[in-house]
Amino acid sequence: MTTTPSASLPLTDTDEKVLKRLRRIEGQVRGLQRMIEEARDCHDILIQLSGVRSALDAAGEQILEQYASGCRAHPGEEITPQDVVRAVKLLRR
Repeated sequence: MTTTPSASLPLTDTDEKVLKRLRRIEGQVRGLQRMIEEARDCHDILIQLSGVRSALDAAGEQILEQYASGCRAHPGEEITPQDVVRAVKLLRR
């Protein structure tokens, strides 16, 4: 389920941190592409890939924490334990 972002909501400090992390991940992925193009050693590529995966996991955990604390819920809508479980399952797919 995809929703369109609301332009009226200001970015939080956590949003800024997640965006910064995602931009860094974007650079890491570009680095991976370059490594493949340059036929770099598989060991080095796997190390970089592991770093990207860890960074994505950390970004996902930050977003999950935001969701669980209610800042990404619909205004005035309470988050139930089932909502949190559903979000965790999405993150762990």
